[in-house]
Parts: sequence; C-alpha cells; structure tokens
Amino acid sequence: MKGFDFYIRRKQDLTEAVKEFGIVPLFRNSIPGFSVEEHTAPEIWFTDQEGVWEWKGPVIRESGCAYGKFFEKKAVFVSIELFPDLANYRRDGYDFDARFDDGLASYADKHLYELLAEQSPVCSKDLRRMASFGQEGAKVFDAAMNRLQGQGYAVISDFVYALDRFGRPYGWGMAEYATPEQHFGSDFTDRVYQRKPEESFLFLLEHLKKLFPTEREDMLRRYLRRV
Repeated sequence: MKGFDFYIRRKQDLTEAVKEFGIVPLFRNSIPGFSVEEHTAPEIWFTDQEGVWEWKGPVIRESGCAYGKFFEKKAVFVSIELFPDLANYRRDGYDFDARFDDGLASYADKHLYELLAEQSPVCSKDLRRMASFGQEGAKVFDAAMNRLQGQGYAVISDFVYALDRFGRPYGWGMAEYATPEQHFGSDFTDRVYQRKPEESFLFLLEHLKKLFPTEREDMLRRYLRRV
C-alpha cells in the first residue's frame, strides 16, 4: 500500500477507503491531503443532498471500524486492524482503572467512563443527562469525552436519528458512544495489549509512512502523539 489517493462520490467509496487506508480523517488536519473533506465531491459535502454526514453510521457498521475524535480532537475512521494498536499506544498500556489509580485521569473522566461502561451503547443526549456535571456541564462533558476518545477508552459506535410520525429519520444524527471493549468484543480485547505501547506507536508510524512516503517524519509523529 502506498499513497493516500481516493475520491468519494458514494457511500461505498468511503467504506472502501476506510478498509484500504486504515486511518481516514473526516476533516482537514495538520497533514495536507489527509482527509475525507479534501477527497469528496462538493455536492455531497454537507449540502442538502445526502452525503458524507448521513453515511458516517452506515460506514461504521459496514466497515467494522472505530470512529471518534482520535487525532487533533477531530473525527477519524480507524480500521479494526489498526485501532487496538492506537488504543494501546494512547492508553500507554493502562486500563482505565489503573490510569485513574495512578492519578492520570480526572474524576470527571472516571464518572463518565463508568457511566459509559455500564450503559454502552448510549446516545450522547442520554449520556449527558446521566453525567449531570452541573452548571458547566456541557463544557465538562465535551472535554472529558474528547479525552476518553483520544486516549482510546471510547468510540462512537453509531449515529441515531429522531423519527417523524411516519417513522422517517430527520435532523442531525446523534452520536452513540461505547467502550471499545463492549463495541468490538474479542476483536479488540484479545489484541489491545499484545505489544508494548512503543511498539504500537512504531507500527502506526510505519503505516503512515506508507500512506505519505514523502512527508516529514516529525509531522507524522506529531499527528500520532498522545493527548
């Protein structure tokens, strides 16, 4: 596999890109050309026509990938072949309880993670309500959820829609969250701690080098760095 070259006109194009390239960011980021946004026909990029926004849930289901704010606090599709190594590196070998016991996670993160572990999969609206973070609730929730995704403890497992009286979906899809352990089962749990965290990092770095053989290595390393 060399290069990161595709063009999206239909849902199947996006599903195939996730399967082929393994890491597919949705939005522009620090690596030029490394996003769905830069490889999508304009008429299906957040317009009135059905397009990428509506396809995210089906692509997650059909490709079996992980999806969430894994890099630079932006949404990325990551194949199940690569996600256990990403989670291992970002977790630095810790399960969540050990991370908290060593003082590396906040009480807000712990509260949200425990709710997620008990309720997975759970719609973002319901999870916000259960978290009850108080006056600054939205800000605390978003920050904690971003950290849990970036550290490999949470994924967006699907998107759910409100239904009109005819049973037709409408509006923006709401994220449905889960822990990777519950969403992927043994496909994840059997592999997440197989390597040392640094070995997982080097594995992912080599993958990015194949996608971007002429890109500076320091840029690729920064993109992968822990949050």
